[in-house]
Amino acid sequence: MTHAASATRQRIDWVDYAKGLSIIMVVMLHSSMGVQKALGDCTWYGYIVEWARPFRIPAFFLLSGLFLARRIDWPWRDFLDRRVVHFAYFYVLWLIISFLFKAPHFINLYGADGTLKLFLLSFIDPFGSLWFIYLLAIFAVVVKLLRNVSPWIVWPVAALLEILPIHTGWMVPDEFAARFVYFYTGYVAAPHVFRFAETMRRVSIPALLAGLTIWALITAILVFTDLPDPSWMDWVTSSGLPGIAKLPVISLLVGLSGTLVVVTVGVIMARLGGRLFGFVRMVGERTLVVYVAFFLFMASARIILVKVAPWLGADVISTIVLAAAVIGPLVMHRMVRNTPLKFLFERPALFRLPPSDTLRMRQRLRSIVEKPGQALGSHG
Repeated sequence: MTHAASATRQRIDWVDYAKGLSIIMVVMLHSSMGVQKALGDCTWYGYIVEWARPFRIPAFFLLSGLFLARRIDWPWRDFLDRRVVHFAYFYVLWLIISFLFKAPHFINLYGADGTLKLFLLSFIDPFGSLWFIYLLAIFAVVVKLLRNVSPWIVWPVAALLEILPIHTGWMVPDEFAARFVYFYTGYVAAPHVFRFAETMRRVSIPALLAGLTIWALITAILVFTDLPDPSWMDWVTSSGLPGIAKLPVISLLVGLSGTLVVVTVGVIMARLGGRLFGFVRMVGERTLVVYVAFFLFMASARIILVKVAPWLGADVISTIVLAAAVIGPLVMHRMVRNTPLKFLFERPALFRLPPSDTLRMRQRLRSIVEKPGQALGSHG
């Protein structure tokens, strides 16, 4: 299968909107669940979180795989720098920041020795929400190793891994099995996804909204309809999913269809323009910034509001915490980008592998071919 290389030369608007929507849904999950646990009260966000659970992370991974083809044939040194060292740097950096932030709580629970063991364990079993960027590096390496294997072999195996009930108790093998099919689908089916998006651009918005409404209702039925006796199905169901959506094959179909829905919503947002959804696109352009730092602002806002204003209620507090968790990292990024603290979101040269001669030549040719001032988009 060939990849739409020309489509990846510049930022593509609907991709940024779709990524922004995905990261907001991820932050919503952590924000609302934290508030519900702290207050012991449910919020209306809980229903959205459960409804989106079957496709929220699949969409994130599929979008992340769309532009891997741009670098899949790079020399290993250059590929590892951009797809492994890059994520490893931010994982280790924000792992340290996370533990410094949560150290008093961990020491109170586990003692100093237990906290140190938990920190060291986090290098082989990803910590908290940082597991996503940890898996991104692994996925990229696996795809490069398999790039000469027919997708007609790799994709069915990846799909089978998602379908099988693989529950080892370790984050990496469990999440790899459950998510790799979506990342690989983004990589190998990128041209089809781009064509699908272009087709959605030509469909009237009322028709798209009608289709999305039908899909949303079907997904809600699958998610909120419990199995008659779920206990006997535990050994064959996908982990973490609710209702009928947890069943083998159905979980995969809901996940894949949900990724196309996220793409469609991204297209709709792009068509309606930046005045309405410009903030979502801004978030999508800086997904890594939001993803690594949202916990700082989420936890701080939740702790303060639960202590000083519990009377606001779980719904209002969840809304404020969500806003703080998404906006806070963007403000922080803007404040530090021209200061010595820019290393928080920008990998220093010290932590970069020197480019190969092949990459230097490509970059030199690109600088000659591209128009003056034209910047290459940073998708992927």
